[in-house]
Parts: sequence; C-alpha cells; structure tokens
Amino acid sequence: MKNLIIVESPAKARTITNFLGKEYKVIASKGHIRDLPKSTFGITIDDETGDLVPKYSIPRDANPTVKELKKLAKEAETVFIATDEDREGEAIGYHIAKAIGKEPTELPRIVFHEITKTAIQHALENPRKVDMDSVDAQQTRRLLDRIVGYKLSPLLASKIQKGLSAGRVQSSTLKIVVDREREIKAFKPEEFWTIDALFQKDIDAAIYDYNGLKIDKLTIKTEADATEIVTSAKGESFTVISIEKTKRKTKTPPPFMTSTLQQAASTQLGFSPKKTMMVAQKLYEGVKTDKGTMGVITYMRTDSLNLAKEAVESAREYIKTTYGDKYLPTKAKNYATKSKGAQEAHEAIR
Repeated sequence: MKNLIIVESPAKARTITNFLGKEYKVIASKGHIRDLPKSTFGITIDDETGDLVPKYSIPRDANPTVKELKKLAKEAETVFIATDEDREGEAIGYHIAKAIGKEPTELPRIVFHEITKTAIQHALENPRKVDMDSVDAQQTRRLLDRIVGYKLSPLLASKIQKGLSAGRVQSSTLKIVVDREREIKAFKPEEFWTIDALFQKDIDAAIYDYNGLKIDKLTIKTEADATEIVTSAKGESFTVISIEKTKRKTKTPPPFMTSTLQQAASTQLGFSPKKTMMVAQKLYEGVKTDKGTMGVITYMRTDSLNLAKEAVESAREYIKTTYGDKYLPTKAKNYATKSKGAQEAHEAIR
C-alpha cells in the first residue's frame, strides 16, 4: 500500500474506494478521535503568555480506530488527510495527524465538494496544507463551549434548579427567546376591521374609500363602522370599468445552503432538520446510480452561495444543447451570501 487516505465517514470511505486502485487504502476516522476530557476541565493557562492551553485526550471508544490508523500510517508512503472542508473537518484532520504522530502541516490535505471520480482525482492532484486558521477557530469555539458549559451549568444546578444547564449557544438563544416573549406579552392588541368584496370568482376587491375617507388597514376601528359600510355597499351597484393585466417577473431562487435546504424540506416535505441532514448526508457520501455508487450532491454543511465554475459551465452547456440559446442567459448569475462569517471557499449545495 503506497497511499493512505483518511476520511471521516465509513460510507464515504467505501464510495471513494470504488474510484481508486489498489495503491490507495481509504479508511474512516468515524468523526473526532481527540477531544477535551469528559471528567476534568481540560484547559490550563500558560504562565508566561496567559494563553488558554487545551489538554486533549483520546476517548476510550476511539482507541481501536486510532490504533488501526497508526498501523496503516506506518505502512503507507503518503498519508492524505481528506476530512470535510469546514472548520470542524479541518480540526478533525489536525487531531488525526497528532494522534498518529505526524506534524499536521506536513501531511497533504485534500478537499472535494462532491464525491465523484473526477472530483477525487482532481483533489489528489492538487493537495494543500491543513488550514491552521480554521483549526484555531474550531478550537476557540470548543474552548468556549467547555468554559461556559463546564463552569456555569453546575452553578445553575446548585443555586437555581437541579437539571438546568448553560452553554455558549443555548444561553444566547434563550436570551433571544426570552426577549421576544417579553415583547409579545407587552404588545397591546388594537381592534380593526377589513372589508373585501367578491364580484366574480376571479375578481375580488378591497374597499378604497368611504364618503371621501381613504380606508387604510387600521381605519375601520369597530364592528359598527364595518357594518355601516357593508350595509351601504350592498345597496349600491358596481361596474368594472377596466381590468389591468401586468406581467410579473419572478427571480430565480439562489442555490441551497444548509439553512435554506432545511427550510424547503420542512415546508414542502414536512422533514425535520435532522431528517433532512441525514438524507443529504447519504446523497453526499454515495448512493447507487446507473454509473455505480457515487455522491449525487455536493457537501451539505455550508453557508456559501458560491457555485463551482465547472458546474456552472456544464449547466449552461446542457441548457444550450437541450433547450437552445433562447433559454440561456447571456451570463451566469452570481449570488453573494449575507452572512459575514460565511466560509466562502465552500460551494452551495448542488
């Protein structure tokens, strides 16, 4: 065995194995293999710099995987880190390298947004190094999780109520929910009435003015006022003078990112976010197709709206060939995400 490729998921490992020859061995880390210890705080402070120093350990259930990774890494000429291309995946790759006794920045790091033969081969031809900025970002998040949860949760449980917990995300979210609930409770309802008329099944109308008074949404305050207007209107005769027809252009929706995929799946299919991500994970890691087992969507955990240039060109060529130039825009549309922290190196889901 000349080359060892380490990915996160066993399903992904099986799919990639189908694309490569005998000179490659693909194995899964099955997620994180190093983490802060569960039984102790696991964070110290450097006496000289004052920096927070995490003390990582290998969980007991990850020991067999680490043992196998070490054995295969010794036998391989080259070890490729092929974990997911996000902050979490970058950190997992870093910890894998540490666990097998390698320097993370010296191992070739390969990334791909889709699990196809072409994408895997392109990734192997264009390796990079582990992105330590992303690793540091993930470690910072993990330390904050531990500091907030580990220190505050016992305090809440002992001083306020048993079973309460705190967390970097959950406590902030709770604050937003509480603030919103206070706004709802402080809201003072205001009575108003609206009047609509239906002249034909396809012609409906709303009242515009009454006795020279322009009618807005909150103009009719009481049921008595509404009844007076309705009674007056029933005694009148109406004529439709003209019907104006206008064309409305609907903009094409942007490609999916994680949040919008979950929203669409919930609205149209009734899927929970968890079910959506489980299905998307399977489609990404590989399913049986007429061309064999392969991934059929790109990476599903993304906040980017970018699309690969090759994918856009392929789609435009298909439109031109199948439907003709009439349906092909003069230039491809580009979308920009509104999130300041979006990982723009990623692709949207396609």
